[in-house]
Amino acid sequence: MNAVTSTLQTGAPRIALVGNPNCGKTALFNALTGSRQKVANYAGVTVERKEGSFLTPEGRRVQVLDLPGTYSLRARSPDEEVTRDVVLGRFRGEAEPDLLVCVADATNLRLVLRLVLELKMVGRPLLLALNMFDIARHRGIEIDVDRLSAELGVPVVPTVAVRKAGTVDLLKRIDAAAEGLVPATGAGNTWHEPSAEEVRATHREAERIIKLAVRPPTRPDTWTARLDSVLLNPVAGLAILLTILFFMFQAVFTWAQPVMDGIKAGFDALSAWINGAMPDGLLRSLITDGVIAGVGSVVVFLPQIVILFTFIILLEDFGYMPRAAFLMDKIMGGAGLHGRAFIPLLSSFACAIPGIMATRVIDNRRDRLATIMVAPLMTCSARIPVYTLIISAFVPDRTVGGAFSLQGLVMFGLYAAGILSALLVAFVMRRLVWRGTVEPFLMELPAYKVPDVKNLVMGVWTRAKAFLQRAGTTILSIMILIWFLSSFPGAPEGATEPAIDYSIAGMVGHWLQPLVAPIGFNWQMTVALIPGMAAREVAVAALGTVYAVGGGEENVSALMDTLGHSWSLATALSFLAWYVFAPQCASTLGVVRRETNSLRWPVIMFVYMMTLAYLASLATYHVAASLGWA
Repeated sequence: MNAVTSTLQTGAPRIALVGNPNCGKTALFNALTGSRQKVANYAGVTVERKEGSFLTPEGRRVQVLDLPGTYSLRARSPDEEVTRDVVLGRFRGEAEPDLLVCVADATNLRLVLRLVLELKMVGRPLLLALNMFDIARHRGIEIDVDRLSAELGVPVVPTVAVRKAGTVDLLKRIDAAAEGLVPATGAGNTWHEPSAEEVRATHREAERIIKLAVRPPTRPDTWTARLDSVLLNPVAGLAILLTILFFMFQAVFTWAQPVMDGIKAGFDALSAWINGAMPDGLLRSLITDGVIAGVGSVVVFLPQIVILFTFIILLEDFGYMPRAAFLMDKIMGGAGLHGRAFIPLLSSFACAIPGIMATRVIDNRRDRLATIMVAPLMTCSARIPVYTLIISAFVPDRTVGGAFSLQGLVMFGLYAAGILSALLVAFVMRRLVWRGTVEPFLMELPAYKVPDVKNLVMGVWTRAKAFLQRAGTTILSIMILIWFLSSFPGAPEGATEPAIDYSIAGMVGHWLQPLVAPIGFNWQMTVALIPGMAAREVAVAALGTVYAVGGGEENVSALMDTLGHSWSLATALSFLAWYVFAPQCASTLGVVRRETNSLRWPVIMFVYMMTLAYLASLATYHVAASLGWA
């Protein structure tokens, strides 16, 4: 069957959720599909694709696609282009939806009505879901649903995605609409790129319908006004934002420790059991020194990554993220970045890959490229295992001022170094490469809302599962390779040095060591840096494997002790400085290649970040050595 044939012909209607950003579309998607969803990328692009299925009250199986947010089919960014092309049936290999469900924030209908009028011109069946209808009613906004439906000429259904029964009416409407659906062929598609006059006409029509069907509240929303008066204040708001970030990084280090200790104990017990149950030999070494020491030393940091993602998702659901971007606009602009760059850069705290993909919300290519080039400087979650290992080994576990963890303060300092370096590099790039003024920052501030527990749990679980899959595939395969390189060939007869010195890894490490000697690195660190090019967090597992094969124990605590005795403080600080800047993630470079459609930009990124990393480590090591820390 042709790839773009309607799914009606296979018995499963296919609907697409369309709407403005921050309208609650993803919450509605989660409410409809639950766990029956999958996340991937559209073929040929790095725009995220969410697809799932659900059963209607009549028992009909429906496929649903959550499209990226857009304000118009007049696409101006890669995200909006995907939404436009899928809706119009122009996306390669993508079936045209049988039914469009436009999701609207019921508290702010002005912008979405223009989108609805554009979607009507597509010629496909259309429903309008008024999401967050309870919030609108609580604020005193009166919406005449029947009048709105009559004026638009489409069915209108109130929904409350975060409530258990909040989608019942929508499901009934979908059932009713499915009865009369015909296969999508694109023949009825009459949409075209509107002229300036047509855009103005659509705007006037939306304003007319708003006046007829929506009555504004007789009392203002004082809570939103009160919160914004503080959170958007140039001084108080910025102080609150920095406090939130500081608290987040403190929590990442302190709250996760009990769970991390439990995971460590589990892997230690498993390793001890295998050592007792299996005879000494290569197979036991592979399992304990390669698999358990490698994967275990990465999985142990899962609690910290879960805490980081929990904070980010909570801030997004609450509606704080756009306000943080608004606050940072002047700072970002001073560094030559667009105000919209804040959210991609903040997303890069979790991982640079979604952060780089999130730059698609920036319309101007020059502003977008500038953001892409500095996103990997933000401290991603893959650096957490490295930072935690070195900080725990060299920074005393004590409090400062009776309240703050010294280790957490050092972690915050590393995050701050990443942020400041990103702003500085962006400033230099915009002055030397992309000269010109930054475009003005316009953003629709969503309504504040209580975060939904279900959305939070599903979001955190999706990201945690991705991390575990990475640990079980990429990291596992790399660690087996490192174990092999560290074990073969074995030490010759009568050898006096550790066996690893005679292995392939040892030979490579000794050969490269003169290049990194000026920055205080030994050959074992060099061996760890090489697989770290595939994924940053692998460096911890690599160090664990290298030192385990050299005679150390395989658990993380023993590795901390080993490093504490093997490295000087100057070397440890140099290693941390290296990780602030080094582009040690092949996946990130691959995404930059796809997002920019050019090999030039990932090469430039790799070269400038490697240069910064070497210079920063060189300066850090020699300054620390001059203080007597070598």
